[in-house]
Amino acid sequence: MSAPLRLVLFDVDGTLVDSQGSIVAAMTASFQSLSLPVPDRQAILSIVGLSLPNAMAQLASDQSNSVQHSLVEGYKQAYHANRLKMGAASSPLYPGARDVIEALHAVPEILLGVATGKSQRGLDALIEAHELERYFVTRQVADHHPSKPHPSMIDTARSETGVEASDTVMIGDTRFDMDMAQAAGVAGIGVSWGYHDRAVLNGAACIIETFDQLPRALDHIWT
Repeated sequence: MSAPLRLVLFDVDGTLVDSQGSIVAAMTASFQSLSLPVPDRQAILSIVGLSLPNAMAQLASDQSNSVQHSLVEGYKQAYHANRLKMGAASSPLYPGARDVIEALHAVPEILLGVATGKSQRGLDALIEAHELERYFVTRQVADHHPSKPHPSMIDTARSETGVEASDTVMIGDTRFDMDMAQAAGVAGIGVSWGYHDRAVLNGAACIIETFDQLPRALDHIWT
């Protein structure tokens, strides 16, 4: 009897790549372009993982919808310009990320995917920059879903791959990722190196400190 298909979904910013410098710089540029007070670094990092409209609704809650929309567009332009200027260096992979992706991809019954608050354009550019095109069979982005923690991204990834909830795991660094996993009825694994304090990852089945701990954590969940 063959082993069941397993699905491992990764968040991107703060989980696979360290994009905080680019995120903070783009958010700063966007607010400054409208002569608005710039949120502090911790406030900016606290909304990483949300779709941009939801993020701006939190960071600029005292502003009108039209101003929030302008902030979203300003952020997109600044982030895109920074990515064009710096390439892969704008969002470097965390240590051990590529090794684990390659090791999991080599297991026939394991499928890999991403579930991210990034746009389709942003995700595709990042995957191309790091030459990861062949690894992810499903890519769920903010363009096509409600913001995390709504379970739509996970539900769609499971539908595309035909994998059961019990055989699906979500890897992420924020409470939005862990809440999304719970909402979708799948296990969540938190990572300690991202943008949210581990204290808020209380919905995680476990929390790992380094990427090389991920295969064992997956084995523990699935056995």
